[in-house]
Amino acid sequence: MTVSTFKRGLRLPTRKEATEGKPVELVPPPKQVVVPINQHFGAPNQALVKTGDRVIRGQKIADALNPGPMTVPVHASITGIVKKIEPRTQSNNIEGMCIVIEVAQPENGSPEEVFMPLLNPLACDPKEALNRIREAGIVGMGGAGFPSHVKLSPPPEKIIDIIIADGAECEPYLTTDEAVMTEKPHLLVLGLAIVMRITGVNQAIIGMEDNKASLIPMLEREIRVGNYGKDIRIGLCKTRYPQGGEKMLITALTGREVPSGGLPMDARCIVQNVGTLVAIAEAFTLGKPLIDRDLTVSGGACKLPKNIRAPIGALLTDMPPEFMDIDYNKLRKILFGGPMMGTAVPSAAIPIQKNTSGIILMTAEETSADLESPCIRCGRCIKNCACRLAPVLMNQSLEAGDLDYAVTAGLLDCIECGSCTYVCPARIKLVQRFRVGKQRLRIRNAQQAMREKAERPAEAVKK
Repeated sequence: MTVSTFKRGLRLPTRKEATEGKPVELVPPPKQVVVPINQHFGAPNQALVKTGDRVIRGQKIADALNPGPMTVPVHASITGIVKKIEPRTQSNNIEGMCIVIEVAQPENGSPEEVFMPLLNPLACDPKEALNRIREAGIVGMGGAGFPSHVKLSPPPEKIIDIIIADGAECEPYLTTDEAVMTEKPHLLVLGLAIVMRITGVNQAIIGMEDNKASLIPMLEREIRVGNYGKDIRIGLCKTRYPQGGEKMLITALTGREVPSGGLPMDARCIVQNVGTLVAIAEAFTLGKPLIDRDLTVSGGACKLPKNIRAPIGALLTDMPPEFMDIDYNKLRKILFGGPMMGTAVPSAAIPIQKNTSGIILMTAEETSADLESPCIRCGRCIKNCACRLAPVLMNQSLEAGDLDYAVTAGLLDCIECGSCTYVCPARIKLVQRFRVGKQRLRIRNAQQAMREKAERPAEAVKK
């Protein structure tokens, strides 16, 4: 099998040995969950329950008041009593409203779960299938949290001819996608077939790095057994960071390039994480909403590194030490996500969300505490940027307060993979600066839009 890749990028130590090949272990039933009501990229939700209400696992507990295309609901991940609805710090380090549910035994005759009715995904109308995906609260589980039903509804003028299942998992430490492909290959292939039927696409590629080549025979068998009448094949890529990025994976597997400022659909592709595809299949075959999350917990300060399946909203600190033992004497940094693109959080008492792919508990030896020094203009960030941008110019523009030139230099095309920060000899936190720069740009554009809106009535009166 041909092994493809993209230009530039990095060869990183994978550090996956601690959890590679390990099965997914179920978290012991938690005593409480802290469920954020907004876990997606899009319009905000509102709580549908109040303090004191009894909720059942699978019950919808938050949704938009006027559900639009960019909204997905949130469901209770355990059966219990709503104890609080209050702001809590989330994995993005921003406080957001959360529903705190304490576990309670089911009442006599009451169900422990309320799932949706089963639905044949290969016989129902595509609009009905998209509605099922939305009602199941499914978002991209690779990290972005983009509503899946929106991604599967491209504008009519955007012709899609390839669906890509992203199983590259290029981040160090993380092995949850590998575990999903190992344990649920039939659901992965079914989820891919569902997506192909919804979009009317007849060609799909399951993309993975060559360090997972041992999974190929099993996946090929599931493709043959499924016999969905679709062209589904395996695409093997070199183990190279950030191979799991949508743009990089599209280029490696198809030779196409997503244009500047564009999306995968501009390259006639839709990319879905393998975990998302499994969740889509479960929404039809089990009627199950997205209430559990597979993730990797690893790092030098984790005494029992493993792949786990936890209810959405579970806290690492609530897990018993015999299941998840943390060495707090060695712990120096906690990352939600991988070490390259993940976010450092202030404590382990942060709720697991739909897009939490891993929690890395790092020691001092695994972290870099070097102080920043002035940029020496060495060009390493340019040489290693997978998107072929000029991070040094973007940083220079942001330091000067010139947002417009930062955009010209590629700020909005940056995928925040962290390659530039990793290779920078001056230890400049480039990705953090780019994230702040994008936020400043959003604030400026919002303020400009508000000013323009305020000026319109005055102009109308003058006329």
